[in-house]
Amino acid sequence: MKTRKFFATAILALAFGFTSFAQKSVMVGGAAMYPNKNIIENAVNSKDHTTLVAAVKAADLVETLKGAGPFTVFAPTNEAFNKLPKGTVETLLKPENKKKLQTILTYHVASGKWNSADIAKAIKDGKGKATIKTVSGGTLTAWMKGKNLYITDENGNKAKVTIADVNQSNGVIHVVDAVLLPKN
Repeated sequence: MKTRKFFATAILALAFGFTSFAQKSVMVGGAAMYPNKNIIENAVNSKDHTTLVAAVKAADLVETLKGAGPFTVFAPTNEAFNKLPKGTVETLLKPENKKKLQTILTYHVASGKWNSADIAKAIKDGKGKATIKTVSGGTLTAWMKGKNLYITDENGNKAKVTIADVNQSNGVIHVVDAVLLPKN
């Protein structure tokens, strides 16, 4: 009985060890993003995403992004938000603009887990472009330039994926260098 229990424990330890080994953490904004944590639990630790986290809180989307998902999030950095016209972020964070902020933020989210290999395959299948439907009801267009993955919004603005495949317990994050905006 003790031998059987020992082997069962050893097998479980190996299984959990291989699982955690296979899903490595990725560094984003100076912090490790752990694949066993959800999107919000990881994002709050990234120094490069404090504006995004503040916006998600102001839009009351924290519980949604803690949900089961899976979600694919194209996560703009603080620098990306800084590229917007002066005062835009401050205006969007006001309570009276909550609905517009929710629309912009959910425009950065797709249902399902789209890792970079899935997106690359969709681009190849789409002869150079792939359309991704967002949670807000809009569309994003993915394309490649060399080995770089880009996302274009409905207004023709493009964002480069600077860090791909940041796995989460409820999806995946791709860090982008611009804020994507739905058509007005």
